[in-house]
Order: sequence, then C-alpha cells, then structure tokens
Amino acid sequence: MTTAPHIDTSLLLVGSVPLADARAVFVEASRELGARARRLPDGETGVRSNWIAWQRAAFAAVPALQLSENKEREYQLFPPFTLRRDNAIADVKFGPLGFAREAIASYAVFREMKSRGDIGAGVRFQVALPTPWAPVYSFISYAWQRDVHSLYEHAMLDEVAHIAAAIPHAELSLQWDVATEMSWWERVYPAPFEDVEAGVIDSLVRLLAAVPADVDLGLHLCYGSMNNRHWKEPADTTNLVAVANGVAKRLDRPMDFLHLPVPQNRDDATYYAPLARLELPKRTELYLGLLHLDDGVEGAMRRIDAARPYAKHFGLGCECGLGRRPPGSIRQWLSLHAEVADRIQSAKSVGVAP
Repeated sequence: MTTAPHIDTSLLLVGSVPLADARAVFVEASRELGARARRLPDGETGVRSNWIAWQRAAFAAVPALQLSENKEREYQLFPPFTLRRDNAIADVKFGPLGFAREAIASYAVFREMKSRGDIGAGVRFQVALPTPWAPVYSFISYAWQRDVHSLYEHAMLDEVAHIAAAIPHAELSLQWDVATEMSWWERVYPAPFEDVEAGVIDSLVRLLAAVPADVDLGLHLCYGSMNNRHWKEPADTTNLVAVANGVAKRLDRPMDFLHLPVPQNRDDATYYAPLARLELPKRTELYLGLLHLDDGVEGAMRRIDAARPYAKHFGLGCECGLGRRPPGSIRQWLSLHAEVADRIQSAKSVGVAP
C-alpha cells in the first residue's frame, strides 16, 4: 500500500440541488457535508430548476424577437427565437435577467443561517451562472446568434456586477458553467465562429475577467445532462485539459477552482492520463466529478485510484449538478459525498492509500 498525498477531502456541489428552496439546500448540505464544503450553492431551486430553461422568458419578453417554427437541432428544448422581419438588431434590448435578484434573495437566507452558526464561518455563498452562450445558443436561431450574444452577454455581466455589489466579496463564490462551448470544442454542434478554440477561450476569459479579483472564482466544464445523459461521452480528459489550460494562460486574475466531469464507467487510466498536462496556478483547486450514486463509495474509490497517478491534488464532487435527479435521492447523494470523504480521511490517518 502506498501513501496518499493526492486526494483532498474537500467537496464541491456543482450547483443545482432539487429541494424545496434555498434554505432546505443550505440545511441539508451543511448537515451532511459540514466544513468540507467550502462553498454552498442555493440549489437553483424554483423557477431555475431546469438550468437555463427559465431564461427563455427573457428572450420571449423582447418585442423584436419572434419564435421560429422548427427546432434547428435535436438537443434543443424549443424552436429558437429569430429577429422579426421589421426590426433591426439594435431593437433587441434585454431587461434584468433575474440572476442577481435570485442570488441576493438566497444570500439573505445564507447570511441569516451563518449568523446563527448553522453554516460554517469559512463557507462562501456559491452562485452558479451559465455562460451567456448557453441560453443564446439554445434560444436564438443560428442566423442571429453572434449579434444577440453580445447584447445578452452585456446583460449577464450587469447581473454579475449587481451580485458583486450586493454580496460581500469575502462571502461570495462565482462559478461559470461551461457546457455549450464544450459541445463546440468536441465538434458535436456547429460553433458560431470559424476558429472554435480561439472563440471559446476568448469568450471564457472575457467572462472570468469580469468577476472582481477578490471574489472566489470557479469554472465547471460540462458535457450536458439533459435526461441525465451527455450530448457526447468524452473519450478522455484531453479537451477538458485544453480548455482549462487555455483559460489559465490568458487569465490575469486568480482562478480559484476547476471542476471536471468523470463518467461512471471510467475507472481506466486512459481517461485520466491527460490530467498530467494540466497547467493550473498552485492556488487553483481541482475537483473531479467522480461520485455516482449507482456504484456508491466503491465505484468512487476505483475512479480515485485511476486518477491518482495523473492529478497531483484534487477534491471531489458529482459529475454535474443534481437538478435532474429525483428530490428524494438528494440525501443519498449528499451522504455519498460525506462517506467517500470519510473513507479518504480514515485512510490518511493511518498513512495509506484509501
């Protein structure tokens, strides 16, 4: 048996947790995870429960846009909006998108619970945001995506500014969810620019750079979870590493954490080997989303063993958010986080690999 210096017992909830409301999420997550979760999301409950679906209303509210007759691809919930014939792109104007409103309301609950000691003193309030391309690519027709994106991105960054103005930076963690861009990088769907890699990195760096430098900042790279399925199963972590390295090289402010997905059936060295090429700043925490309820603690330990030779240090999480999981399963999911962390801690205490 070997020593186990690599595995952290810190835990990350990616974002969505389908409980009744933010208070329920904070109560359950704090109870099960304790101080090992350095950040707590509000669960994206209520109207936000299906990730970006609630943003469709923001596009429907723009008079210059109208609904198309047909969907443009399979992995799309609705036919997209397009520009009305008698309007120009300058007529497209977004109002408040709602992210700041929801975050500020949830933070009030977080602050109240923290003041009573129900949430640990060092825990941050985590706000997970989709990149602007995710709603635009889902809800706008191909012909108008680049034009509308610049307008929607501006509105999204206004939301970020309002969040940062209302919530103390020492209490705040902001995570960008990157799914749509990964589908372009993997050549699953057509990108709205010719140089896919440059376009993706430019877009992500612009978003991360807009977050104040003293706000905890993270990146969740994602392969989608509609119907609890990816739009593509990643061959290995090569493209995840390429995106993370591309962003890290260009970013002038700190990136505090990075979350990468791990499919349940990947306990082979091939999947993890590209992690050896990750070039992250020392302060950036790596989280591997290798927890799966179907095979529980033992499956997680197999995937941890497979990752250990290639990742110097990593914490643990689920592959994606839990928003599409049955609410009745959430306590089991949270318990799984704690049980795996306990197994690792127990092994560390006697100086052996778990």
